[in-house]
Amino acid sequence: MQKGTTKVNKVATPNAKSRTKHQFTDMSGKSSDNKSGSRSTKGSIWEYIALATIPLVLVLGNSMLVPILPDLQEKMGISRFQSSLIITLFSVAAGIIIPVSGYLSDRFTRKSVIIPSLIVYGAAGVLAGFAAVWNSYSILIIARTIQGLGAAGTAPIAMALVGDLYKGGDASKALGLIEASNGAGKVVSPILGSLLAMIVWFAPFFAFPVFCLLALLAVIFMIKEPPNEKKADPLSVYLKQIGDILREKGRWLIPAFFAGAITLFILFGVLFYLSQILEEKPYNIDGVRKGFVLAIPLLCMVITSYTTGAKIKQNGLLMRWLMNIGLILMTVSLTLAIFLNTNLYIFIGLLSLSGIGTGLLLPCLNTMITGSVEREQRGMITSMYNSLRFIGVAFGPPLFGWLMNMSHKTLFITVAAMTLLMLALVFFFIKPDKELKQKA
Repeated sequence: MQKGTTKVNKVATPNAKSRTKHQFTDMSGKSSDNKSGSRSTKGSIWEYIALATIPLVLVLGNSMLVPILPDLQEKMGISRFQSSLIITLFSVAAGIIIPVSGYLSDRFTRKSVIIPSLIVYGAAGVLAGFAAVWNSYSILIIARTIQGLGAAGTAPIAMALVGDLYKGGDASKALGLIEASNGAGKVVSPILGSLLAMIVWFAPFFAFPVFCLLALLAVIFMIKEPPNEKKADPLSVYLKQIGDILREKGRWLIPAFFAGAITLFILFGVLFYLSQILEEKPYNIDGVRKGFVLAIPLLCMVITSYTTGAKIKQNGLLMRWLMNIGLILMTVSLTLAIFLNTNLYIFIGLLSLSGIGTGLLLPCLNTMITGSVEREQRGMITSMYNSLRFIGVAFGPPLFGWLMNMSHKTLFITVAAMTLLMLALVFFFIKPDKELKQKA
C-alpha cells in the first residue's frame, strides 16, 4: 500500500520476568509495552456474541421497519417520500453525531459511549411506537431522529472497540463477524418485521426496545474493555493528529470511506425498491412471504461477509483481489438487472450476486480502516467512515424512490454506474501491501 498503510505490530516473545505484559514491536523494531490495553489473546465466544449484538440491534431499529412502510403510508395517510423519511432522518441524525461519539470514545472509553447510546436508542423506540399508536407523524419523525442520535454511539464505536480488543487474524475475524451480524440483522429484519406486523402493523416499533435491552445487558456484563491508560490530549492536539492522519493516509482512506458509503446506499436503496415492487403487480407478494424474498440477497451477503472476515486475516494481497472481485460482481449484476427484471427468480438471483460482492468488499474495508491508526485516534477514524456509511443509508430510500418514479432502467443504470466508479476508485487508490501491519 502507499505511504501510511496500516501496520500490524508483531508480538514479542515475553521472557520469564515479563510474561504478564503484552509487548509489541513498534515500527523501528523496538519493544514497547501495550499501554493502550490492547490484547493479543483471542476473545471468548460470549464476548463475540456481545459485540455482535451491537450492530444487530442497530440494524433491527431500521431494517425491521422496511416491510411496514407501505402500511405506514396507508394508516397515516402519508406519501412514499414521507415514509422514506422514517429511515432517512434516523440515518442523517446518526451520520452527523457519529464523529462526536468517536471523539468521546477516544477521550474516555468505548463502553462509556456505547451504554448510554443504547439506552437513548431503546427509549426513543418506545416513543416512536406510541407515535404510531397516536397516528402522529410529527412525533414519529422526532422519535426517529432521537433514535438516530442514540444509534451514533453503537455499531460505529463497536468497530473501534474490536480494534482495541483484538489483533491480526482475530481482528479481521471479529470485524467480519460484526459485518455479518449487520447483514444478519438485515436478513432477519424483514421477516421479523412482517411477522410482528401480523399482530398489529406498528408492533415492530415496540419490539425493538426489547432487543435493545438485551444488547445493553450483553455489553455491560460480557465485554471487558482494556483500560485507556494514556492521558487524553487537548482537543486542538487531537484534531491536529486526525488532520495529520488524513494528510498521510487520505489517498486511500477517503476512497475507502466513500466505497463503504456507496455500497450501503445501494444496499438499502435496493431493499426499499424491493419492498415497494413486491406488493405490486405482477408479483403481489406481501407479509411474511415478502420478508423471506427480501432476506435472500441479504443472506448471501451475510454468509460471504463472515467467510471473508475469517479468511483474510492480514493478507493485503487477498484483500485487494476480493475487493475488486466484489465490485466487479456488483457492477455486472446491477448492469444485467437493467434488462433482466421481468422474471422475479432471475432478478433476485442478480441482486443476490450483488450481495455476495458486498460481502467481499466490506470486511476488507473494515479491517484496513480499523487497523490503520492507534487506539487514541481509532474512534474518530472509524466514526468518520461509519458516518459516511450512515449517510449512504439515509439517502438510499428517497433517491431510489425518486428514480423509481422515472423508470426501472434509469434506476439501475444509475446504480451500475456508481459501482463502476467505486471499482475504479478501489482499483487505482486502495493498494494494500501483501501483509498488512496493524496499529496497536
